[in-house]
Amino acid sequence: MKVVVCGAGITGLAVANKLAGDGAEVVVLERAPAPREQGYMIDFFGAGFDAAEDLGVLPRILQLAYRVDEASLLDERGRRRAGARYTTFARTLRDRLCGIMRPDLERALREHLPSTVALRFAAGVTGVEDLGDRVRVTAGDQVVEADVLVGADGIHSAVRRLVFGADDQFLRYLGFHTAAFVFTDPEIHHAVGDRFCLTDTIGRQMGFYGVRDGRVAAFAVHRTDDSRLPEDTRAALREEYGSLGWLVPRALRRCPPSEAVYYDQVAQIVMPCWSHGRVVLAGDACSAVSLIAGQGASLGVAGAFVLGEQLLRNQAVTDAFAEYERLMRPVVEEKQQVARRSARWFLPESALQLGIRRAALRLARVPVLDRYVAGVLAGKSTAVVTNLRRAAAGAAR
Repeated sequence: MKVVVCGAGITGLAVANKLAGDGAEVVVLERAPAPREQGYMIDFFGAGFDAAEDLGVLPRILQLAYRVDEASLLDERGRRRAGARYTTFARTLRDRLCGIMRPDLERALREHLPSTVALRFAAGVTGVEDLGDRVRVTAGDQVVEADVLVGADGIHSAVRRLVFGADDQFLRYLGFHTAAFVFTDPEIHHAVGDRFCLTDTIGRQMGFYGVRDGRVAAFAVHRTDDSRLPEDTRAALREEYGSLGWLVPRALRRCPPSEAVYYDQVAQIVMPCWSHGRVVLAGDACSAVSLIAGQGASLGVAGAFVLGEQLLRNQAVTDAFAEYERLMRPVVEEKQQVARRSARWFLPESALQLGIRRAALRLARVPVLDRYVAGVLAGKSTAVVTNLRRAAAGAAR
């Protein structure tokens, strides 16, 4: 089987690892000229953690991960108002949890690619033609024919747009913009330590955590009814967050140029069907759960694993696509529903909501209640990858 994967992000690289590891011929096309350095810290756990273990990449992921002691809410003077210990969540998940920068997770998956994978940067997909028994993919002056095209090119997927139609019929904006950037500042790095520090503020929030080489990673999110993205993201960040206190003004002065800043709307992708002919979508391209739900990276890796398993098990690609969607759609829809219900609490709009959020984090430190709160924040667990592994083991016997 020959497979073209559009997108060298987390999901696309996971698809390539799974399929090439099992003998498929894989070509990965990525529109960016090189691996992206922008991105924020994520909590990696759940089905994606299980899939990464099965793929053999988990040891490298854990090697690149960070120790985070606590998520802390700080006031305008940097005084701690509330916090949640990382170990609370780790216990709930049987310690199958790590904090890792998105670019580092991509790096681990990229390093683990079999040598047979053709990874091509600066190769954005511009045309897709389903020929019935194969699919023809155009990327600039390159033309590749394969048995399957996997669109794993994110929430603004070019493959989805070319095959399924305009973005606006699938994109559900949740009312927030988010950004992330990395900078160097020893003073902020020291102040943050091993914590994920968040401003305890209304309507907008910035967070910081120390990363390797003395650098600091910044995360930002704010409410806005306007889904359009600004042309100058650095200027927009300075204008939106400039009045916040503590270390925020200092961090904004060190914000890199716009091209080195990750900036996007917080949205979900909701589609009636994830495949068409010999084209199938994976990860955020078909099922983005949003920053609010979290677990997007984990679901991307898990979905890649499930898709790969079905393509290897089913002779007809349409059967493989249908089974992949049957297994993953309920998992995704549950996370999306949780995000939509909790959107109003994700970033407080009032002093009352701010107080309620502090109280919830304080409960996370009370014995017995700590596990309940952690479980609520983590959401329902899914055993989709574990079940597939067991089924495969049973078939082998």
